[in-house]
Amino acid sequence: MSNKQSVTKAAQREPAEVVYAAELDKLRGMDHGPVPPGWQMSPRAVEKFVMGDEKLGIERKFVAERAMVVRIIISLCTSRGCLLVGEPGTAKSWLSELLAAAISGGSTLTLQGGAVSDVGQLLYSWNEAVLHTEGPCLKALVPSPLLRGMMEGRMVRFEEIARCPQALQDALLSVLSDRVVVIPELAGDDGVVLAREGFNVIATSNSIDEGVHRMSAALKRRMDFEEIRPIRNLADEMDVVLREVGRANSRAGIEVALEESVIEVLVTMFHELRNGQTLDGRSTDRLAGSALSTAEAVSVAHAASLNAWYYGGGSITVEQLMHHIIGSALKDQPEDRRRLRHYFETTVAPRRGDNWQQAWALRSLIH
Repeated sequence: MSNKQSVTKAAQREPAEVVYAAELDKLRGMDHGPVPPGWQMSPRAVEKFVMGDEKLGIERKFVAERAMVVRIIISLCTSRGCLLVGEPGTAKSWLSELLAAAISGGSTLTLQGGAVSDVGQLLYSWNEAVLHTEGPCLKALVPSPLLRGMMEGRMVRFEEIARCPQALQDALLSVLSDRVVVIPELAGDDGVVLAREGFNVIATSNSIDEGVHRMSAALKRRMDFEEIRPIRNLADEMDVVLREVGRANSRAGIEVALEESVIEVLVTMFHELRNGQTLDGRSTDRLAGSALSTAEAVSVAHAASLNAWYYGGGSITVEQLMHHIIGSALKDQPEDRRRLRHYFETTVAPRRGDNWQQAWALRSLIH
């Protein structure tokens, strides 16, 4: 067997409860606050896990107002679900993963709204082989992540809930209000699943998906809404991009020098084009066809890192970065090309510094 064949392939991405296992153990070990029924730690400890605590050596994992994160945590203590709404790339899914990892010790009970098309995918299906030999019984039941969450008393993540057909959204009503699922094929108590303490639903929805499947008023009443907005502070966004790109590069097995002044060009461009305002307060064009989010900036910087590792000298250059910025910024909106050229002429051209001048010199890539 060759060396290549004998190498064990690692997971491309591990869940939050694995990546931060040491932090979770530390917080659980020193947690003296009141713990809600079915939770693995107190709301204060969950908050520290998400927002970080420098004194305890807990990394900040999400950038947002602390008050908003506290509201979300408290809403999950109630019998209501919580819906995180916002633009694509604002780390809604990451926040739901962190919360599930801290509250339940696992974040993998997940439904994807766009992939749920029938009640079997939403609640349960059957093992046909067992069903054929033994008939409807618990052994033949194949619970969905939602039903497993009810049975085990765990948080369930429902991604892109607005992409789920409304009829199936309505099937959630009895789960969220009555905390019960009835399985008519099973007789007696076996056919009634009551949610255990610790169960709740954390849903996410992109604001651009509002018209895909409208959420019913009844379902809205059973969920607290929180809008997750893009990171406002450039320094905070820089911290996130540098940290996450470093992790992505490490997972890819590459070592690339991340010069902050080069990454700052990327983050500043995305920040300004996303907000329609320059750092000094002047209005500028917003790109219509691109989600220039922090997550997208991480993807661009990681792609430039791979370019530098495989084709360059192991250090990201502005030229490498610009090629990937253009590919990310210009999608299917013809007017965005004009807007991006205008941004370069009015905002990039006057800026001082070698990196900005190099970016300006590469403006021909936009044409």
